Amino acid sequence: KLYESSTKMFQKKKQKKRMHLSPPTGVMIIHLTLMLIVCLYFSVLRSHSVFSSHFFHTTSGCHQQDFYDVLGVPRTASQKDIKKAYYQLAKKYHPDTNPDDPDAKEKFAKLAEAYETLSDELKRKQYDTYGSAGPGASGAGQQQQYWRGGATVDPEELFRKIFGEFAGGRGFGDLNSMFEQAPEFVMELTFMQAAKGVNKEITVNIDDACPRCDGKSHEPGTKVSHCHYCNGTGMESINTGPFMMRSTCRRCGGRGSIIITPCIMCRGTGQTKQKQTVMVPVPAGIEDGQTVKVPVGKKYIYITFRVQRSPVFRRDGADIHSDVMISVAQAILGGTARAQGLYSTIDIAIPPGIQTDHKIRLEGKGIPRVNSFGYGDHFVYIKIKIPKKLTSRQRMLLLSYAEDEMDVEGTVTGVTRPAKEEEPEKEEGGFFSKLKKMFS
Repeated sequence: KLYESSTKMFQKKKQKKRMHLSPPTGVMIIHLTLMLIVCLYFSVLRSHSVFSSHFFHTTSGCHQQDFYDVLGVPRTASQKDIKKAYYQLAKKYHPDTNPDDPDAKEKFAKLAEAYETLSDELKRKQYDTYGSAGPGASGAGQQQQYWRGGATVDPEELFRKIFGEFAGGRGFGDLNSMFEQAPEFVMELTFMQAAKGVNKEITVNIDDACPRCDGKSHEPGTKVSHCHYCNGTGMESINTGPFMMRSTCRRCGGRGSIIITPCIMCRGTGQTKQKQTVMVPVPAGIEDGQTVKVPVGKKYIYITFRVQRSPVFRRDGADIHSDVMISVAQAILGGTARAQGLYSTIDIAIPPGIQTDHKIRLEGKGIPRVNSFGYGDHFVYIKIKIPKKLTSRQRMLLLSYAEDEMDVEGTVTGVTRPAKEEEPEKEEGGFFSKLKKMFS
């Protein structure tokens, strides 16, 4: 019909204005112009419907919903926010919780595709750079060549991989307990405890599952009612013009159910402050400032170690350094010296004529390597101990030794050395030399 009307219009204009274009060419121009106008009209309608539609929709052709919109997070969202948003929506649209919704499976798969892309830093950077077209796209004909393939893993497998089998068999559980920050504590260690490892107790006060209701927040033996405000999803939707925002249900607090009889011990919170003593297995070789994750009841805590300085050893990673004092006689004549090691006393061979600050390496006598195999080394530095008091015999012997020293620069107290005699000048011989002395 459009083609016929354009042909008739062209013929009328030709009779009035004697157009010089051939009928097929003029008809084709008018036809293409009208088709372009119609396409633009439907394109605007379609984009408007996508913009103002609900949270999920299907697309075809060159349109695809933004992954950030799918998860309901801004483009500046952190990985923690992305993970939390995915869990909220995956809980809501999981096929097991929506058996009557025929579109639940498709929505759940769309969430998996969005999360798989945005949770990977490289894929997210490419997505932010190239959008839905992906790298290498040029024009509408090549749209969606990069992201259209969908998620590369099964949505169910992805969900279980991230959150466990429905958050460890607890159903979808409490969302806040999954993303809350674990408490942190500090444990003091001596140098030897950190080097060798030790089992040390620490007493902590933490919020753990209420022992009366086992964290369910309601009195044992009582039931909870279904929250009709959010339909048991724990999330509510708020329409603000063309946008739709999702937040935790204000009625049930995200539980999906209403507690009629709260637990009298925890007052419906599901948690109580508990004092617990925890045995912490400190690994050998732990360093100052390192943190370990320790399970306490149904939760985890983080423990940061503070290692005290040692009066004997200096640490450098898995290697340790220490000094050993030897006498003057040991330094000159040689012998053996006893040094304190990390695990036992060590006998060190002293070669004759050793100098101060000489370094001796004891291989494998250092600290165990925490993240690999083997041990570090123990480096011993020689220090010569100079006596401050001497016996009369020691003084006489030392003076006798000093008298025989030939490479002394300066003087030695108590030792008198004869002044060096000047050598007589040699007389120059010959007639000219005698003549020079006569007239000098």
